Amino acid sequence: MGKIAFLFPGQGSQTVGMAKDAAEHDDRARAVIAEADKRLGFALSKLMFNGPQEELTLTYNAQPALLTASIALLQLVDGAGLKADYVAGHSLGEYTALVAAGAMSFADAVYAVRRRGELMDEAVPAGEGTMAAVLGMDADALEAVTNEIAAQGDPVEPANFNCPGQIVISGSKAGVEKAAQLLKERGAKRVIPLEVSGPFHSALMKPAAEKLKAVLDSLVIRDAVIPVVANVTAEPVTKKEDIARLLIEQLYSPVRWEQSVRTLLSLGVDTFVEIGPGKVLSGLVKKIDRNARVYAVNDLASFEAAVAALKGE
Repeated sequence: MGKIAFLFPGQGSQTVGMAKDAAEHDDRARAVIAEADKRLGFALSKLMFNGPQEELTLTYNAQPALLTASIALLQLVDGAGLKADYVAGHSLGEYTALVAAGAMSFADAVYAVRRRGELMDEAVPAGEGTMAAVLGMDADALEAVTNEIAAQGDPVEPANFNCPGQIVISGSKAGVEKAAQLLKERGAKRVIPLEVSGPFHSALMKPAAEKLKAVLDSLVIRDAVIPVVANVTAEPVTKKEDIARLLIEQLYSPVRWEQSVRTLLSLGVDTFVEIGPGKVLSGLVKKIDRNARVYAVNDLASFEAAVAALKGE
């Protein structure tokens, strides 16, 4: 059998009720959620389980909530004896991957992403920056357009290379709107505005990155026990110095997700287990390699199905 990678989702996958059945069923999952409440000093669990969705979606709530839900679900996977050869996470999910890889404690990571959310929120006032998904356009043609608009003074740039034909752009509201118009004229199939509160993974996030460095410097980051494929480089990292540097760069650099999955495939991974709410990453992996075996563990039932399939092999 080939190698296994665990994948952890990012913002956009949050849903009210996430990880609730895991917490009800599993003591360790429940303990993870209680630890988040304690470290953050407020009832994150209440927001995760009961909503409202609008409040859960605010970046400084969504980030710790997704990390907590994913690590709670990881307790089930660990308990079943499933182990990863590699881990990766999309944007915020990279912090979850670092917890899974032993590079950060859960308590430190949940605090770090709460601060990361607050800093991202403060970097650009709400409504001044945004993001949009561009479908059906290759990277070179897309970058020609974003460079052209940015050169006219409205910041916009590629933010996530998700899978073939799906690239997210990020920048000022005007930059993204102008780029969207020009991209459609130049052959993009669709441009879909995203429900986000800011221009994440763009140069507009550099002020937040400076402050994030101070947060990360106050926490303990260790060498990873399991190699983590980093968003910024799409290469595996294990050294703590590299991990810390890349987390800061990640805030204003594109997420090279398609390339990260291709790196994992080239390292011999043939089975991907997405651990956390939703199944966004599972869908992206399938678009990158339709022969990959992909399982999404987002609740108790999907966990049991994945274990049965993986143990049966």
